[in-house]
Amino acid sequence: MQFAVLGSGSRGNALLIKTKQTCVMLDNGFSVRETERRLAKLSVSVNDLSAIVVTHEHADHINGVGVLARKFNLPVYATRGTLSAKKLGELPMVNVINNHMVFEIEDVQLQAFPVPHDAREPCQFVFSDGKCRVAVLTDVGRSTVHIEEQISSCDALILECNHDEHLLAQGDYPYSVKQRVGGAFGHLNNRQAADVLNAIDTSRLQHIVAAHLSEKHNHAELAKSAISEALGCEKNWIDIADQAHGLAWRGVY
Repeated sequence: MQFAVLGSGSRGNALLIKTKQTCVMLDNGFSVRETERRLAKLSVSVNDLSAIVVTHEHADHINGVGVLARKFNLPVYATRGTLSAKKLGELPMVNVINNHMVFEIEDVQLQAFPVPHDAREPCQFVFSDGKCRVAVLTDVGRSTVHIEEQISSCDALILECNHDEHLLAQGDYPYSVKQRVGGAFGHLNNRQAADVLNAIDTSRLQHIVAAHLSEKHNHAELAKSAISEALGCEKNWIDIADQAHGLAWRGVY
């Protein structure tokens, strides 16, 4: 199994999970043209996609979902709450999921799990090919015991390191926005990401990826420092999924 990131941040998010038979896209906040450009860098065509799975209805995650699905006749998987926001438009094929559901897209198994975030019915996912597990945890204000149970013992983890607490506090966002971003239904900061790693079994980790970094209120080195301290690993072992370049293919075996 492989995974790659088209881009990660407040200006657009999309991620790919790929097996020999299947290629699933998680979210898409990019235009069709930009999606195709970023896919081409990964040697993938839109025609290779099996489906689009949606975590929640915020624009940076769904702006490109509806138009891509309509243009290429792709099935979309989303919770009823996400669909109720009516931001995806008419879709050619809709599969309603709940955020505790286990389901399959061809030979990829997905475990959905709920997360605290300021959306209607947000969830994140663990992907499996029956042998390896890739977990995604972004757009979450705080961790929970259930989240930690779901992502524990995974082989790869894409983990939100949205902001540094001090940089956010000193930044130029209005106070209300700072409260939202740093609150229980906002985004994980570097320290919280490290706490997640300290709370789960990381013995099988082949890849750790810091994702959804704020361009204003975080730096890659700060995220890497927090993760390396939690894992006791070298900083150069930690990947960053950034906004402009995403992350090239990583294999999980």
